[in-house]
Amino acid sequence: MMDKPFAITLDVGTSRANKTGSWRTERAVYTNRMPPCNDACPAGENVQAWLYEAEEGGAGYERAWRKIMADNPFPAIMGRVCYHPCETACNRAQLDEAVGINSVERFVGDEAIRQGWTVSVEVPPTGKRVLVIGAGPSGLSAAYHLALRGHTVTIKEAGPMAGGMMRFGIPRYRLSRDVLDAEVQRILDLGVTLELDTKVGDLEAVRQDYDAVFLAVGAQLGRRAYIPAGEAAHVLDAVSMLRDLESGEKPLLGRRVAVYGGGNTAMDAARTAKRLGASEAIVVYRRTKDRMPAHESELREAEDEGVLFKWLSTIKQVDGGRLTVERMELDDTGFPRATGEVEELDADSLVLALGQDTDLSLLDGVPGLVVEDGVVAVGSDMMTGCPGVFAGGDMVPHERSVTVAVGHGKRAARHIDAWLSGAAPEPVARPALATFDTLNTWYYSDAPRAHRPVLDRARRESTFDEVVLGHDESTALMEARRCMSCGNCFGCDNCYGVCPDNAVIKLDDPGGKYLIDLDYCKGCGLCVAECPSGAIQMFPERI
Repeated sequence: MMDKPFAITLDVGTSRANKTGSWRTERAVYTNRMPPCNDACPAGENVQAWLYEAEEGGAGYERAWRKIMADNPFPAIMGRVCYHPCETACNRAQLDEAVGINSVERFVGDEAIRQGWTVSVEVPPTGKRVLVIGAGPSGLSAAYHLALRGHTVTIKEAGPMAGGMMRFGIPRYRLSRDVLDAEVQRILDLGVTLELDTKVGDLEAVRQDYDAVFLAVGAQLGRRAYIPAGEAAHVLDAVSMLRDLESGEKPLLGRRVAVYGGGNTAMDAARTAKRLGASEAIVVYRRTKDRMPAHESELREAEDEGVLFKWLSTIKQVDGGRLTVERMELDDTGFPRATGEVEELDADSLVLALGQDTDLSLLDGVPGLVVEDGVVAVGSDMMTGCPGVFAGGDMVPHERSVTVAVGHGKRAARHIDAWLSGAAPEPVARPALATFDTLNTWYYSDAPRAHRPVLDRARRESTFDEVVLGHDESTALMEARRCMSCGNCFGCDNCYGVCPDNAVIKLDDPGGKYLIDLDYCKGCGLCVAECPSGAIQMFPERI
């Protein structure tokens, strides 16, 4: 019987008889590319890594939670309120549907609350004192990461409760207050001091008592618009309405409510009005539906609950029980312009949802601080022009969202820690992106996405119960396993099995790591072609 050629046999006596590495012009190298979900996460989570742990189930959930907590102290909150740009970037969307990352994060976060998992400070105290002004997502995130680095942190919050816009801007039907309270308390349990009802009116007067300051004052002032109104008109802003509701004061809106605006706050105001007994809630917006800044899911849920919309319209006047509305049209640039055509609309109250501003009066007299267009100028290190004073969240020029604010808090904490120690922060290496074309998707079977269940419409319109529900364990586990581990080795053994020269050495490592014996690798690239996750690359041989 004729022997098989040495290049395809597994017999060490033949295939490794010659050192075929001398043929090589390119070498295969195990590399970790940047998964697109990680790249898109404003909070800087290592999404692929914690999904890898969650895929195991059981003890893997806690490991997944701890990996999330290394970057973001609010997994259960994020699993409810984040608009998950990670899913928009997910490579799996080009195969069937994006992985339901947000739903798995919610499951892991809820599991942590159920199980009572905690974090602790593992480093000795530094003796440095840091003041955080504002107990919203950015301030709480910064306090969390600073406390883990051993600093003594005090948060001064002007309001009666912690949470900022997570509490006073996001209604209960989107974020359970039990979940919010649990994740805030976990931060305080690290030794962070929270002083409520403590508005800082003069930063210069208090910052001398601290080694560094992080400004995280949220945008909690509703913008007003000049709309002629009669004495009987009932006009209020959405931010105040939602804040009063959270404080136990039920606003009197009447049977017919108009909401002026097109953002997420407008959707929340209209949906809240329905829950408070309004038989009709109508959103008036001066552009078209496709130009609305509200997130698609918010708009869809509002429509499901019977909220009405009047597009290409602006409010010219309001009087008792009646609005004068002018029709708009879009010019060639998409900017709305008046047409002169008016009509009347019945409304018992008008809620203004035209955006929010930040109260920056506490910054008066602080040397070096630069305020432009209502926001504070900061450098790449999140520090303002005043040494030792940092800022993030709604106060700085950036997209306003909970996830962005949480990311600012983490980033600021890293730079504050470096500034206090006098050392430059370690540069963060950014590997190449793991794009869809780098994967071998033949190895991934069809696996339809599991979408989260929602509350029935009758209960949605009459209660503040959470609308979007969570997955059970089996569904969350299945969703986690849909992850393709883009750009990162997950120990599938493909390279080990397909190498014709037996040049791939499997290490005794739980993570399934491998080495390439370059004496025998002839650079054929078969391992690269057959790697499902694109975690191996070919590089020219050094001559």
